Amino acid sequence: MAGRPGPHDTAARSFAPCAVVPIYNHGRTIAATANALAGHGLPVLIVDDGSDAATRAILDALVVGRDDLRLIRLPTNGGKGAALSAGFLAAHEAGYSHVLQIDADGQHDTADVPRFLAQAKNSPDAMVCGRPIYDDSVPRARLYGRYLTHACVWAETLSFDIQDSMCGYRLYPLDATRAEIARKPLPTRMDFDTEIAVRLFWRGVPVRNLPTRVIYPENGLSHFRMWRDNARITAMHTRLLLGMLPRAPRLLLRKFKSGTH
Repeated sequence: MAGRPGPHDTAARSFAPCAVVPIYNHGRTIAATANALAGHGLPVLIVDDGSDAATRAILDALVVGRDDLRLIRLPTNGGKGAALSAGFLAAHEAGYSHVLQIDADGQHDTADVPRFLAQAKNSPDAMVCGRPIYDDSVPRARLYGRYLTHACVWAETLSFDIQDSMCGYRLYPLDATRAEIARKPLPTRMDFDTEIAVRLFWRGVPVRNLPTRVIYPENGLSHFRMWRDNARITAMHTRLLLGMLPRAPRLLLRKFKSGTH
């Protein structure tokens, strides 16, 4: 990618963002998403998570001759979390300081990219979490189910700082994120978004919440599997609640010092 900083360029690394887009068979929407991101001046790392032949052909055609798009191809489908972890580590190795995570399916409003970047530039140590504003396209069951996860996350962090832990539109400080991945691998599937948010909060990473419009496109492709992914999410919350217990004194002390008690 043209103009990217070197991995040891400390000055450039102070704020050098890129976007990471995981994709699994979203061939119809990836070009619009990637081109919109590049139009905001962001280098884009597309992580192909074992897509089918038709999607692979679309991706190959999309990136040919492009310095602003880079394709990382995983040999088999490992899940959204696996694709994002691979993209984050590749971005860190390339010298980027921050990663904007966004889905490939057209759910997220790329017009908000400058707002995410501005918030991250003002608070470079923070994780900037999208807080969805839904229209009538949102499935009611998915919407109500989110509130249960919100309550679990508030218990796991002893805080209301993370207003939505499930939104896949957010911006991460890469040094802290890479360190957390190195400390303990993150989940490889749909439980990734929530667990990384909680673990970065435990790590002391500040949170900024940014309202952003989220839609469910007509005939959109979702890889969420009701029973399998809900079982994973339940196991994740159990693990995180148990992980909160030894951290509770430190979390409460942080809350007291911040004046949010």
